[in-house]
Amino acid sequence: MPASLDITIVNRVARVALDRPQVHNAFDDALVAELTEALGKLDRDSGVRFIVLTGNGSTFSAGADLNWMRGMAHASEAENRNDSERLAALMRTLNTLAKPTLARVNGSAYGGGVGLVACCDIAIAADSAKFGLTEVKLGLVPAVISPYVVAAIGTRQARRLFVTAEIFDADYARHIGLVHDVVEPAKLDESVDRVLHWLAKGGPLAQREAKHLALELGGALERNSGQTDMKNAALLARLRVSPEGQEGLTAFLDKRPPNWAKD
Repeated sequence: MPASLDITIVNRVARVALDRPQVHNAFDDALVAELTEALGKLDRDSGVRFIVLTGNGSTFSAGADLNWMRGMAHASEAENRNDSERLAALMRTLNTLAKPTLARVNGSAYGGGVGLVACCDIAIAADSAKFGLTEVKLGLVPAVISPYVVAAIGTRQARRLFVTAEIFDADYARHIGLVHDVVEPAKLDESVDRVLHWLAKGGPLAQREAKHLALELGGALERNSGQTDMKNAALLARLRVSPEGQEGLTAFLDKRPPNWAKD
């Protein structure tokens, strides 16, 4: 069992829970690698029809792990690019899985956590969840998750949320298309089970082809190419080592406002 994940398979439904509740299920290099590998294995497992992605504890995913960010702040541009490419590969893997995927958003999602939600076919959120694309506060951009977030919420909404880095609630997430349904936390499992009930009525091959059709007609397969990933990873790496990115990351780690922030 991967150290950062809690995976169970019941009635052909794989439940994949990010299992780092002590750090709000934040990403580090180990979680990225383990989740990428686990998703690929489940997609190839004939005993699995559907995949539910969630988080253990009170948070879906807080985005980048603090210690991971500290290491990246002192890494070279090449090291940052390689790191970003691995995160991009995770997002592309999740987005293009042949099997239907459902995000059970049990709590808040920030940065890369929003990317995971956007990559799933269906997303149901607890009404207590908060969301944010907060990268510009660090002098960075949501580069590797951008194709999936823009596909989910549209260019107009992305232009606002990418530049303001504002926090928004689950109702707003539903309004812009990031999630499909919002329910009370106590009803989250019931709502997930209801969707799984309907999914179980569909033919597996037809569902795989239907998903591919939607991605193809929406231009997602072309946008989500490896070339796009490399370009976005290079952008993020360049910003991480830039003076502004270094100031933003250092200020965040030092728990102080960056030098450009206004009161």
